[in-house]
Amino acid sequence: MATALIILLIVFTWGVWTFNRLIRTRNQVKEAWAGIDVQLQRRYDLVPNLVKTVKGYTRHESGVLERVTQLRGDPEMKISDRADLESGLSRSIGRLFALAEDYPDLKASEGFQQLHASLVEIEEHLQFARRYYNGSVRDNNNLVEGFPSMIIARALGFATAAFFEIELASQRAAPKIELGVT
Repeated sequence: MATALIILLIVFTWGVWTFNRLIRTRNQVKEAWAGIDVQLQRRYDLVPNLVKTVKGYTRHESGVLERVTQLRGDPEMKISDRADLESGLSRSIGRLFALAEDYPDLKASEGFQQLHASLVEIEEHLQFARRYYNGSVRDNNNLVEGFPSMIIARALGFATAAFFEIELASQRAAPKIELGVT
């Protein structure tokens, strides 16, 4: 009788401990997503100013602003869909920066340079936030899918989370290589 009680107590303690770990990893994923969302919002706020600055030189990239508006309008979008749209936005931003190469006056303008520097900084923060989020998702998914914690996870409705992969505009820029002549 005492042995059965001890085994029952051990199983109960393990169940509570596992449940608390599942809650902790799920909350960590939510917190990590909030960090990504903050950086995306900073980027959304910057892109319209960048488009306005470039618009004086070309009208080809007006679709960027429409894409930003679309992204702002649907915060409940699935992460995989959001990643696709964010990568599309990154490609558009990359095209805007490529346009600056064709317009020396634009490239030299102080406003454009400040916007470019701000965007690079935001994208660095976004990359760090994405790494933290994906690490949190990995930990959550390992716990939800691993045995024996999956028993508690399935019984209580815990689910895996989706990774967030995004192509950043700063990663699309071609590296500049200068060869020194000696």
